[in-house]
Amino acid sequence: MKKSNLPLFFISMLFLGLTSKAQLVDEQNVTITMDLQPILQLDMSGPQNIDFVFDEVYEYVGGITKYGVTQLKVSASVDWDLYAVGYSSGMNGNALLWDNQVTYGIGAATNASNALDCELLELRQNKANPLNTSVAALFNDYSTAFGKSPTITGANNIYTSIAPYTKPIAGLKYIAGGVLGVDFVAGGTYLVTNASGTGAGSNYWYTMDYRIVPGLPAIFPNTRSNAGVASAIHFGGVATAYAQPGVYTMNVKYVLVQN
Repeated sequence: MKKSNLPLFFISMLFLGLTSKAQLVDEQNVTITMDLQPILQLDMSGPQNIDFVFDEVYEYVGGITKYGVTQLKVSASVDWDLYAVGYSSGMNGNALLWDNQVTYGIGAATNASNALDCELLELRQNKANPLNTSVAALFNDYSTAFGKSPTITGANNIYTSIAPYTKPIAGLKYIAGGVLGVDFVAGGTYLVTNASGTGAGSNYWYTMDYRIVPGLPAIFPNTRSNAGVASAIHFGGVATAYAQPGVYTMNVKYVLVQN
């Protein structure tokens, strides 16, 4: 008589079912945290001391220009603005006047003055301000070529302020970006290719030139104020005044700030 395997089949299925229900599971979790710190980095190359020595007639008349002295390279993960500001320690009673470190001669002449405006310094950047806005006409930069002296257009005179970390208002000079929230350069870096190119050809790299034109006598005819006031004489309004010979110093600060 043939034996049936049916009971064994049911037993096997029952065993498999019991085994499936008895499966053990254990687990551990790892939390991944990403902290994106904002990056705002300005690399400056070039000498920290730039000397202008005027000891020839033609240097007084034509001025001295220092080309390509300062390289400014930006890397940022946020929108940014870049501006230059000139000021001094206030040795002459005003941080908008050059500090008079040394006076030449036995004493100041009748018409000689050591009140030299920081605005007499002229700058030039190698490319225009790449404003990310439709209202770029509101802002100036230093991209205009140096003009033949005397030139009092104000296109190259440095922005000056006793509060260097306060951004210039609308209408004053930025190297890149502007004062309004919509006027900025988008995050990026000169190190890699992006929409504006790479390296020195990008919106993240600027080369700065410097010029001083004393004139003869030294009245600094190119000087123009932040407010756009043109004047060949800046020595307290004294029409016959000229610069006292001596050593003068001022500071140029380049400020990179998040928009």
